[in-house]
Amino acid sequence: MRRRAALPGLGLALGVTWLWLGLIVLVPLSALVLRPWELGLAGVWASVTEPRVVAALGLSFGAALGAALVDLPLGLLIAWVVVRYRFPGRRVLDAAIDLPFALPTAVAGLALTALYAPNGWLGAPLAAMGVTVAFTPLGVAVALAFVGLPFVVRMVEPVLRDLGPEAEEAAAVLGATRWQAWRRVVLPALGPALVSGVALAFARAVGEYGSVIFIAGNRPMESEIAPLLIVARLEQYDYAGAAALGLAMLLLSFVFLVVFGLMQRRLRRGVV
Repeated sequence: MRRRAALPGLGLALGVTWLWLGLIVLVPLSALVLRPWELGLAGVWASVTEPRVVAALGLSFGAALGAALVDLPLGLLIAWVVVRYRFPGRRVLDAAIDLPFALPTAVAGLALTALYAPNGWLGAPLAAMGVTVAFTPLGVAVALAFVGLPFVVRMVEPVLRDLGPEAEEAAAVLGATRWQAWRRVVLPALGPALVSGVALAFARAVGEYGSVIFIAGNRPMESEIAPLLIVARLEQYDYAGAAALGLAMLLLSFVFLVVFGLMQRRLRRGVV
């Protein structure tokens, strides 16, 4: 007698899952991996080691990592305020956190450019202090921090809700100061969620195009991002060269995400 599966329909569900995963993820990634080798090994290496490409990759990954690290304390602060305090306008603030998700990236880029331009509301006083944001690498980092912030907030928020104030109160009863309770009770519990939020913000920022293209200035070797170079190569019908640059971004992103995963696993072991 044939033994019935504990989960009816598992075979069909698994087959459909693999089908969609293959069509949406595996096939495009396979094309990205295979297409650059039309240039040969020497051609791929030459394509991704051009000074202009190296500078663009450095800006994209450096600004993405810097923006994610800036989002870390800011996202933690916003999540703390939304979860632990009750005040007028709290629901509005909670809804505004998700605006970068809903706002078209091109619109966000135009708004940030108008805001941080030398004659903008924030750009003018900053320019008077000698700080230029728009059309510089700093502007790229500002745009990437804008699009990545919700990931940190939304990853930390549910963990903070589950933690509750009871753990801090217990630490205070045992004689811990506010800082000791934060360092030894709250932060270890939030550590894995914070790393996950930073990883998601970083991954979102690396490939960002729409919100960056206007505020970056797109000056080669200075404020040009890697996705813009990919678009430029596609417009020149250099599909293999564009795929080579995409493959380089894929490999670098994979390395960064592996590092984030190892950090998260280590933090979870520390909590357990």
